[in-house]
Amino acid sequence: MFRIIGALFSGLLVGLIARFLYWGAVPMGWWMTIFLGMGGSLLADAVVNRGQPARPAGLIASVLGAIALIFVGRHLGWG
Repeated sequence: MFRIIGALFSGLLVGLIARFLYWGAVPMGWWMTIFLGMGGSLLADAVVNRGQPARPAGLIASVLGAIALIFVGRHLGWG
């Protein structure tokens, strides 16, 4: 249960930082911000590890992953 709460909290934190640092408005609600942060963390984890033994990606890599997801989403026409 605590892992779920931790994932939601860290997703919210990463998503809020990414939305703040991204240029332009990013219109989305709280849940989408949480999912954005969690997706950014998963993307950063996939890029950092690339099939190697698991290492934590870190906050900066997670925020960069979330910003990349916002960028891709904008160019695909979402939001």
